[in-house]
Amino acid sequence: MPARIFVVGSSNTDMVVVSERLPGPGETVMGGRFLCAAGGKGANQAVAAARLGGRVHFIGCLGMDAWGDAALANLAREGIDVSGVRRDPTEPSGVALILVDAAGRNLISVAPGANAALRPEHLIHLKRELTADDWLLLQLEVPFDTVEAAIEIASRNGAHILLDPAPMAQPERVCSWLKDIDVCKPNEHECELLTGVAVSDLTSARAAWAAMGVDRPHWLVVTLGEHGAVALGDEEGSFPAPQVSTVDSTAAGDCFSGALAVQLAEGASMRQAIGFACRAAALSTTRPGAQPSLPTRREVEA
Repeated sequence: MPARIFVVGSSNTDMVVVSERLPGPGETVMGGRFLCAAGGKGANQAVAAARLGGRVHFIGCLGMDAWGDAALANLAREGIDVSGVRRDPTEPSGVALILVDAAGRNLISVAPGANAALRPEHLIHLKRELTADDWLLLQLEVPFDTVEAAIEIASRNGAHILLDPAPMAQPERVCSWLKDIDVCKPNEHECELLTGVAVSDLTSARAAWAAMGVDRPHWLVVTLGEHGAVALGDEEGSFPAPQVSTVDSTAAGDCFSGALAVQLAEGASMRQAIGFACRAAALSTTRPGAQPSLPTRREVEA
C-alpha cells in the first residue's frame, strides 16, 4: 500500500475573473467572466494528490463561516482525512482574488484569514499520526513557525519531506531548513530568491544547486512553467512539459507538487515521478480554476 501524504497548509476560496488582458495599476478591464472555486496552495495540493490516488491527510485552519464549511465539505468529498483541520472562531476563512488573462497568465492577491492562525500547537494530528513511511508536503501560505514545527516533527519521526517554497518569503530562513528536506520544489523565480541564481535550464540549475552548498536538500526540482522541469540530486535531468492549449495556469504548480508526492509515496523513481507530475500539471492548465482544474489519475495516464 502506498505511503500516506500529510499536507500542512492553506485553504482559500478563490474568486477568479478571466479577462482578455490583465489590468495595469489604476486600470479597470471590462468584459471578464467570474468563477468562484476552492483553492489555497495546501488544499490544492491535497486535492491534487487525492485525485491522483494518494492517501491524503490535510491539516489546516478554517474560519467558522460558510466559506470554511464549504471548504471542509469539499476536502472530505475528495476522500481526504480532515481530522487535523482546526476551525477558528475569530478569523474568517482565507480568500484569494485572482485575475487571469486570455493567455492563462494570472495575478493573485490573498487575504489569509484563518490560515494565519494555524500555530505549531495545532499540529496534534501530525504528531500523533505521522510515521517514518509517510510523506509531509509543505508550502508557505501558513505561518513560518508552523512550517518549521512541522519539519521538526517529520524529522523526529523519520518521515520524508517535500517542500514547495511558495509564495517565497524569508529566503534565509527557508534555506536553514533545506538540510532536513528530501525534495525542495521551487519554480524558477523562487529558486533565484533562494540561491541568487536565475534558473532557466539544467545548466543554470546546476549553478543554483552548487550555490546551496553543503546544507542543500537531497533533491532540487525546479519547475519552469511551459518548459517543464529540471532536477538535481542522486542524478540530474531535464523534463519537457507536454504541449497544451493553456486556459488558466492557476494551481499548476500545486498540481505538480501533489502529483510528485503521490508518485514518491508509491515508490516511483524521481525520473518517473517528475514525468508524471509534468503531465498532470500541463493537463491542469487546460481548464479554469484551481481545484476544478486538477486532473484524475485516469486522465493523466490516458
